[in-house]
Order: sequence, then structure tokens, then C-alpha cells
Amino acid sequence: MDSRASTVAELIAARWGDHRPGLRCEDRTLTHHEVAAGAAARAALLADLLPPAAEPHLGVLLDNTPEFPLWLGAAALAGAAVAGVNPTRRGAELARDILHTECRVLITERAHLPLLAGLDLPGVRLLVTDTPEYAELLTPYADARPDPRRATPGDRFLLYFTSGSTGAPKAALCSQGRLAAAGRSLADQFSLSPDDVHYVCMPLFHGNAVIADWAPALVTGAAVALRRRFSASGFLPDVRRYGATYFTYVGRAIQYVLATGPRPDDRDNSLRLGFGTEAGAVDAAAFERRFGVRLVEGYGSSEGGAAIAWTPGTPPGAVGRAAPGLVVLDRETRAECEAAVFDGAGRLLNGDEAIGELVNQGPSPFEGYWRNPSAEAERRKWGSPRSSEAESGGGWYWTGDLFYRDTDGYLYFAGRTDDRLRVDGENLAAAVIENILARYEGAEAVCVYAVPDPVTGDQVMATIAGSFDPEGFATFLAAQPDLGTKMAPRFVRVVERMPVTATNKIRRAELRREGVRCAGPVWWRPPGERAYRRLTDGDRGRVEGPLAPTRGPSSVRRQGLEPRTR
Repeated sequence: MDSRASTVAELIAARWGDHRPGLRCEDRTLTHHEVAAGAAARAALLADLLPPAAEPHLGVLLDNTPEFPLWLGAAALAGAAVAGVNPTRRGAELARDILHTECRVLITERAHLPLLAGLDLPGVRLLVTDTPEYAELLTPYADARPDPRRATPGDRFLLYFTSGSTGAPKAALCSQGRLAAAGRSLADQFSLSPDDVHYVCMPLFHGNAVIADWAPALVTGAAVALRRRFSASGFLPDVRRYGATYFTYVGRAIQYVLATGPRPDDRDNSLRLGFGTEAGAVDAAAFERRFGVRLVEGYGSSEGGAAIAWTPGTPPGAVGRAAPGLVVLDRETRAECEAAVFDGAGRLLNGDEAIGELVNQGPSPFEGYWRNPSAEAERRKWGSPRSSEAESGGGWYWTGDLFYRDTDGYLYFAGRTDDRLRVDGENLAAAVIENILARYEGAEAVCVYAVPDPVTGDQVMATIAGSFDPEGFATFLAAQPDLGTKMAPRFVRVVERMPVTATNKIRRAELRREGVRCAGPVWWRPPGERAYRRLTDGDRGRVEGPLAPTRGPSSVRRQGLEPRTR
């Protein structure tokens, strides 16, 4: 492990002369030396392409092909920054992402050219990697050697977009120094070594794949194996093909792998660890039983402002112990929330008092957003409602995520700030209900959210991907000892496949917006009844009442919580 390097550029240069396999994708293998040489050639080309007065930014609109990490390395050596461009964006939104990050060079491939057709991208130079013209463009730089002296730890390196579930995506900043430090931290935490093979199946335009998978491989000198696009059916064959030992995941990826048909030889694989978020305790346990691979659920805000590390002894369902400076606060009063109280079945008894927003009151590695001061101010706030939140250069980091903590200081994820439900005057956390419903045998994926009650507050609605038996589901709910009396879904929408983003995160805002007026079957449990039945058009008018059929930001604000914008 290179413990001395303080920049990504130094880590790239350290691989010069290392002729072990360094990068694999499908039938192509590059040594670490070839990766360093390829990055140096592209860095030299980039230096000639970027206008002198322009921001040193390049956009990368690629699948997970070898060109993506080569251009990450090139940007590091050139002291430039990469904006990962999401290929699921379209039209004006796609153009907005490229122009907002002031990319003067855009790296893409022929498969993505239709996305760019007709877009007005003034001043943007396009390079198409799988063309003869691109190969000719690189030829004069073939003898370049990696020189890390141009880079400093404070150099801007990544502009990675947050999800933008309730607004335009924000481009979070990550410096070379922060990425190198994150890679070292994960390598130490999981005892990663040069002999590991990191399987990168999450998209490289997203921060998770770069920060949690590529960076620790760069630090240790481990090989990287790329999957062009995530495939549940291709997961285990890829692991065996490359001898992968470590991978990261986000969103519903684990559920999709578990949904593939089990085989007697599932445990015949080289993996030893998976690290990610949102798998949930039920699916993490099922993954370990089936594949013999431990999953470590971690927490880190997309922007890097707060993180929770799992440690041995962490209770089931908890993310980890609160580090110094991490507190759970009531967003309105900014007072610390009470410790969670559980009954014998593990039910949270004091959600109103215990659930609040996770806040980092200590030093924060959050480096801001690109040209978005209002979003930065929303993240960096002072603690007292009476203090000025317009002051610059300080403030606490507000994550926008709900948690509660037990008396031993362990933290439990309760959802996003707009995932909170208030049913009959009681605050509930969507994540807690989801973890219970995930035990239902027919559920491949679950999403819980609020829909308006006809009189006041919220009702619980769940979308379940998979099979659904209304009688069996009611029986299942009655058998769950930790399901509170107000947690049972009033409405259940059944879908074949959960709608997700390009990073496999559920499109929760879309489901909430559609509510009970959605395509496909919805089952409901009338008040006072145990059984579920199909919701009819006549029922819809009855259950919606006079309120608007969608849950907007105003209903969130009435609970003292602002809607999450990430």
C-alpha cells in the first residue's frame, strides 16, 4: 500500500513499471504499467485541448469501459477535474449537466452519440473513444510518462452529481487529497491488499464506484475488473471470471442479485467482502447465506460531509457507532434528540422524540458544490436557530438523512428527511417499516412512503416488487413482533420491477407523487379491517378525500422537516 501519496496523480505514477494485471474488462487486460502510460498519454492530450483560461474540467459520458479509469488518471496527472455524466439523462437536462460543470472536453463513445444529437453545447470539444480518429489523436502522445508534480492535494478532481430526486442535480466536489485519503481509509478498514481484485459493477459516473471501489484499488495496487453496466445475471459469472474479491453496491443491486435463481454452486466464488448501502439487514443476511460473502453496510453522505463506519459488535439493524461530532438533532429546535427506547420485540417506542436529522458538528470533509452557494448554505448551518446561517467558512454539516441512536451510541438509519411519515400523530420512519416488510417471502424489493390522509397527516403506502398474496400478506404482518400498530401499510402497490435510477436507487419521489392513482394493481386495507382487497376507482375517491392526491413539500414542512434536495 502506498501510504505516502497525497494525490491521485502520485498513485497513478506509482504504478509505472508494474507489469501485473491492473485493469480487466471483458476480453481486454491492461497491466498497471499500461494503465499509467495510457493515463499519461491522455493527460498530455488534455493539456493541449483545454483552453488556457478555461476551467480544467472534462466530462465523461461512458459506460464502465477501460477508457473511463484511463481518463480519471489523465485528469489527475493534468490537475483537471472529471464530471461524470449520467447517460440516463436526456435532452435539455443532459445539456444542462455538461454546461453547468463547464466541461470544455467531453469524452464519449459511439453508443452514446444519439444522446447528444441536437444538443447545443457551445465550446465543448467531443472525443469519441471507439473511432479511428480518436486513436490517431492519441498517437503523438504515446511516449508520455506520468508526471505527478503538476497536481496538489487541494486540486479539484471530481464533480459528481447527486441524485437530484427533487430538483436539478448538484455537482459535489472532491479533491485529489480527499479521494486519496478515502482510498487509504477503506483499504485499512477492510484490510485490502495488492492481491485483491476489485469488481466495479456500479457506474463510474457515480461517486460510489470511484471513491469506494476504484480509489482503494489505486492505493493498494490491486487489479480492477469492470462491468460495462450492472447485470444481476452476470454478477456471479463475472466474479468467477475475474477472481474478484471485493465489490461495492448501492441501491437495489443486492436485491436484484438475490432475485436470480439459486444454484447449488453459488458459494463457489472468490468474493470475501461487499461494501455498500441500502441492502438492508434481511437481504444482507440472505446474501451471506447464499453466497458465503459478508456485506458491510456503511453510511456516507453523497457529499462526504459525514460518515459512519461499521465495527464488530454493531447491533443488528444499526449502521455503526456515532463518531465524535455526529449527533441526531431535531431540525426545528436544533436540540439533540432523545435516545431510542425499544420494547422487547425491538419496536421503536419514541419515534417522535428519537428520530431526527444526522448532523456533523465536528470537522467535515465536505468541499462544497460547483457554483451552487444556496445549496452549500443549506448543508452548512450553525446550531442555534438564532445564529446567522449566512456566515461563510463554518457551520455544522446537515446530512438531510434521518437517524435515531440507542443508549450505547449506535446509529440507526430512518430514511431521508422527506421519507418521514406522520400517522395518527405519531412519527414513523420509512426505513424501519421497509426492513420489516423485506422479510415478506414474495418481496424482491420494497419501498415505503407517505400518501395524504383524507383528514390529516399521512397514511402508509408500500410498493412491492415481486409476488403478492393479500391474505398471506395480512397473515405475515400479524406475525411480525416489531411491527407497530400504525406501521402496517394501508395501501400496497404491486409491480414487476421497482422503478430505479441509473445507480439502482428507487425513484421514491415518483412513487410518492403517483400515490394511489398509479398504473397497475393497488391493494388496500379499509379502516378497522384485517384483510386487503383491490382498490377500485370508487375507493380512490373515498380514500383521497378533499386533499390533493400527492404529498408535496408543504406536508413535510408541517412536521418541521424541509424536503431533501439531493
